[in-house]
Amino acid sequence: MEWIYLLTAGLFEISWAVGLKYSHGFTLLIPAILTIVFMIASFYFLSLALKSLPLGTAYAIWTGIGTLGTVIFGIILFKEPVTALRLFCIALILCGITGLKLITK
Repeated sequence: MEWIYLLTAGLFEISWAVGLKYSHGFTLLIPAILTIVFMIASFYFLSLALKSLPLGTAYAIWTGIGTLGTVIFGIILFKEPVTALRLFCIALILCGITGLKLITK
């Protein structure tokens, strides 16, 4: 169950990061409120995962999920550049997340 909590926390991290962009520095009320709600949810589910997962593993995977998701949404929603080097770096993050998952009980 802890891995589901961690995945959920990572998805909420993606949500708040994208929401942060849409809030324009917390100047737009609805996106700002949603961003704060997503932040709280992300930390809550991370805290549940940390009850049984090692801190370093959980935190690295949580931030990795957030990083991968925000890069993907940045490309899709905000037309951020797609380069071979950027895709290679994303692949390295994915390898790190997968490796940490595989070596953690």
